[in-house]
Amino acid sequence: MNYTLSQLNIFLKIVQHESITKAAAELLLTQPAVSIQLKNFQAHFDLPLTQVVNRKLYITDFGKEVARTAERILIEANEINYKTAAYKGKITGQLKISVVSTGKYVMPYFLTDFLNAHPDIDLKLDVSNKSQVVKDLESNSVDFSLVSTIPEKLNLERISLMKNKLYLVGSIDFENNFFESIHDLPSETSFIFRENGSATRIAMENFLNRQEIDFKKTLVLTSNEAIKQAVIAKLGVSIMPLIGIGNELINKQLLIIPIKELPLTSEWNLVWPKGKRMFPAAKAFLDYVEKEKDRIIHENFSWYDNH
Repeated sequence: MNYTLSQLNIFLKIVQHESITKAAAELLLTQPAVSIQLKNFQAHFDLPLTQVVNRKLYITDFGKEVARTAERILIEANEINYKTAAYKGKITGQLKISVVSTGKYVMPYFLTDFLNAHPDIDLKLDVSNKSQVVKDLESNSVDFSLVSTIPEKLNLERISLMKNKLYLVGSIDFENNFFESIHDLPSETSFIFRENGSATRIAMENFLNRQEIDFKKTLVLTSNEAIKQAVIAKLGVSIMPLIGIGNELINKQLLIIPIKELPLTSEWNLVWPKGKRMFPAAKAFLDYVEKEKDRIIHENFSWYDNH
């Protein structure tokens, strides 16, 4: 058998995504090129690696076994490259991090100085909702994930970074209004939610259910930025993470509506599968975060404690 490391990598990406199109996008290759490499790789085996049923790609049990072996081979091959660079005094390689959408306001500050110190590290930062981040952890396709709620079914290690606070947020029309409780909001108030799968959506729904709030009049949007604009435009109120509305509070475009039941609090955690074998780039980043997190928080998030 004369298959190449490139073919192993392409096949592994196909298995991880269960899609030739998505694998091609990640690899920056054309779909026909990936299909040809899959066909050439398949030619080395008597048993099928994949099957297409109703135009959907499925990985066979044999294909999954081959993918697991391919992943181990690629890890060992990459480690040779990393060790070579390490002997030259460099830390290289790819650092892959998935971040829940609100985490985009947090994660860059923990990366800037590290990447400046190690310019040969190639960062891949994927911003998505909680459901996709959990899938990334389950498939072991990232080095770390940043989450505000730890997925219960996964065996993870973590570093706690900082608090995540969620407040009820409204437009400037609420500036001179005072509410003892969320029950005191006007009956015509609309609630604006994130999409299903979002940790913020889950937290908001759970809170309103506990308070027995009727939220039949709702609007669902798929990003925090869209929700901010909707609240500013007076389409309704929402429960939002404080970390994402700092500028809007300073510019008095949004207001925190103070009520006794809020804020909801959790923690931002950098997580990874327990026992995960880390490449030098990931290990160096973990060491950096453990050493520098207090400084980073003090320098960039001191405003946070004022709310």
